[in-house]
Amino acid sequence: MARAGRNIDSPAVTPLRHARSAIPATLEQVCADLDKHTPEGSSGVTPSMLSGWERGRHTTSVKYRALLSDYYGQPPETLFAHQDARLSAAEEVPQLLVGHQDLRAAMVDVVERAERYLAIAGSRSRDVVYLHAIETALAVRPELVHYRVLFGPPRHTDLTQHLLRLLELRDPHDRSFGLKTLHVGVIADELDIPERFFCASEHSAVVPIPSLTSVDAFDSGILLGAGAAERLIDHARQCYAAARRVETPAAVRTLPMPRTPHVNPGQGGQV
Repeated sequence: MARAGRNIDSPAVTPLRHARSAIPATLEQVCADLDKHTPEGSSGVTPSMLSGWERGRHTTSVKYRALLSDYYGQPPETLFAHQDARLSAAEEVPQLLVGHQDLRAAMVDVVERAERYLAIAGSRSRDVVYLHAIETALAVRPELVHYRVLFGPPRHTDLTQHLLRLLELRDPHDRSFGLKTLHVGVIADELDIPERFFCASEHSAVVPIPSLTSVDAFDSGILLGAGAAERLIDHARQCYAAARRVETPAAVRTLPMPRTPHVNPGQGGQV
């Protein structure tokens, strides 16, 4: 049970914030209580994370939904209704993309319009136009925060070289803008986590789907609006938190060498 205290600091009374105010407890007190009830002695929840979840700025993962539901004694469907309602109520109609040129154009547009965040998941990129657009975006917008989450090692040498160029453009350990702006990690194959494919910014996102034209092609996807894109950025953050860091040239070079198969003209580039 949380200790008594008062520091309920937001006018937006979401179910999650209401549960805390009913105790009452500060953000810091809740985090301290969660740490005490975690076998490792640290739940990983910080006051800023909890505040973001309460305000609906970020999406709470399944792990932390279970933890907070147990702590407050309320079901996830109640505590996190404000987060899920935003997505289901969004007046955004997904757009079907069919054809390699349209799919690539949409992905490049996501990259070029990114101002605050650019999150990309996947280990199969090989479209040099798309990869160059990412590098250009990072070069011209130094405050753009980029997440690249790999699922297993790169499948193509073009992606390996791209990762090395990103590390030439940015130092992941630099905090000149007050925060880390380059996040590169790999989810190990042995964790048996399915690979995800998407490219998302704060404006929109593209999620590739199985080809609607040919088993060999990479030419179909779904274009999503800002609401869904924001959730995918959170998805990338959570994946990165579980990933092994690949944030030095040496770390990139220790990844298994990719095998680059022959690319048929209609195959496209992958995310």
